[in-house]
Amino acid sequence: MSFDTWLVFAGAAFALSMAPGPNNLMAMFNGARHGVWASATGGIGRLLAFTLMIIVAATGLGVVLAASEVAFTLIKWAGAAYLVYLGVKTWRSHVHNPAGDAGISGQEGGFQPRPKALDLARREFLTAIGNPKAILIFTAFFPQFLNAQYPHGAQFATMGLTFIAMEACVLMAYGLVGGQVKGFVRSARHLRLLNRVSGGALIGAGALLAAAQR
Repeated sequence: MSFDTWLVFAGAAFALSMAPGPNNLMAMFNGARHGVWASATGGIGRLLAFTLMIIVAATGLGVVLAASEVAFTLIKWAGAAYLVYLGVKTWRSHVHNPAGDAGISGQEGGFQPRPKALDLARREFLTAIGNPKAILIFTAFFPQFLNAQYPHGAQFATMGLTFIAMEACVLMAYGLVGGQVKGFVRSARHLRLLNRVSGGALIGAGALLAAAQR
């Protein structure tokens, strides 16, 4: 892969990563509800899922999965159901209100318990792995930049590392945007509203995924 080809791929990968999909929404809302650290921690699960998908695409299994209507449908509905479940759970999240709705808290977790790092990573992993569009992207997008004159394995590895790096930058950007919102969450009432918005967005993302066509 030439440097010029890599530059084009890196730009396209960044554009794909910037799209406001379920994982990016989750990163932003994690930042808004729990801080930037939550986006970074949860993002580990997403990066792991995408790494596995890239390996699957590189070994040729991605072509089989992309061609299978049954596999696509099963993954799609499982992913949509999980997003709706997360949305409902977020919507109904309990908010601790020790000082009344007018109270101001400067402490992380003052209104809502801080989630465990493993839980955050697991949610992002399952959200990413349950999106069949991702495997289609890796299967259809990566091969367009392959040079037949060079070993495919090394080129896939280069593109994979580049895509993961771009994804890591983007998830941190979404987390930082969410972190700015967190500064305005000054009462339990604000956090309830944020939970409603976050939950509604995840439910909507699940509905869109369920309606998605190949």
